[in-house]
Amino acid sequence: MRLIDRYLFRQLLGPAAAATAALGAVAILSQTLTFLDILVGQHQGVAVFVKVILLTLPQMLAMVLPIAVFVATLFTLNRLHTEQEIVVCYAGGMSRWQVTAPAFRMAVAAALLTLVVNLWVQPAAMRALRDELFRVRTDLAASLVREGEFNSPSAGLTVYAQSVDSEGLLKNVFIHEDKPNGESSTFTADRGLITSRNNHPVMILKSGSNQQFNAKGVLNYLAFGEYVFDLTPYLNTTEQVSYKISDRYLHELFYPDTSNIWDLRNKKKFLTEGNYRLSSPLYTITFMALAVYGVLGGSFSRVGYGRRIGAVAGTAIVVRILGFAAQSLCDGTPALNVLQYLIPIIPIIHVARKLYPRRFQSGAGLVAFEPLPVSAVERRT
Repeated sequence: MRLIDRYLFRQLLGPAAAATAALGAVAILSQTLTFLDILVGQHQGVAVFVKVILLTLPQMLAMVLPIAVFVATLFTLNRLHTEQEIVVCYAGGMSRWQVTAPAFRMAVAAALLTLVVNLWVQPAAMRALRDELFRVRTDLAASLVREGEFNSPSAGLTVYAQSVDSEGLLKNVFIHEDKPNGESSTFTADRGLITSRNNHPVMILKSGSNQQFNAKGVLNYLAFGEYVFDLTPYLNTTEQVSYKISDRYLHELFYPDTSNIWDLRNKKKFLTEGNYRLSSPLYTITFMALAVYGVLGGSFSRVGYGRRIGAVAGTAIVVRILGFAAQSLCDGTPALNVLQYLIPIIPIIHVARKLYPRRFQSGAGLVAFEPLPVSAVERRT
């Protein structure tokens, strides 16, 4: 790569990284609001909350990168062109393709990164997220105990603890249970700890008492130094982690498990998701091409290119909306999945024909296009 190529690439890379970071921060903020219940409702630690937020970021990358590349290219090329650095490149004998090649190299690199994330990183992260959310939902200490509150996590069970320390030790514990046979029991203890014995979840109560009414209304009182309260009847032990379509790997999307009824019923949606994973990186190149065209697709102007930039920004929005619409249509008609590739590819071809007409001459088997009006210096390309 020549010196001028490296210079142009560095000028593009910095704003692209900054735009990605800014959009990533917005994504983190939105996810923070979504999963705030983990801290408030589920009483999990900050480490668990941060882990959940980070695991959602790969899925956002396919949306963030095209926009970041688009914004960075518009900002950088507009600045370089307004400051006449692009004109100097043309005056030095560089063609329009040579000037824009660093931008497309960056776009291709970002597209490949998005593809890797779509095929491997996102499914792995989403599965880890699903496992973590399942663990949070089935966390005994969080589901049974609300510090300083009477909590009814299951029918017939009421639990209270005055406080819970950092090691999970419960203080001043109260438990009341109503059994189907009409019996009821009330436990009070100075301390309690949720753990497992013989692979069964239990709460170990220390220094307490038990008041039990049998079906005939007879009261039995028992003081104990240690009592093991079995939690198994109050847990859904048959519940398992269920992976959604976004959690599947590419081979699982194109070749779903035929023994799974849910997979067979959603086979069309699996196919749509698989094609989306392969086609969405193309939008990075599409948005890059539109950004380049917005700045370099016409004559030089000292007052800027606001009108052209506005036009390509609107085009980018329309193209992305059409992509979402096509993805929705493909859920019912798999044959339309080809649209997920055509929608981002067609603008790339159109922009290439407009920016580089000499590469689309009839001698190459393609229709010739007249070049756009350019400045006197640009005509040298």
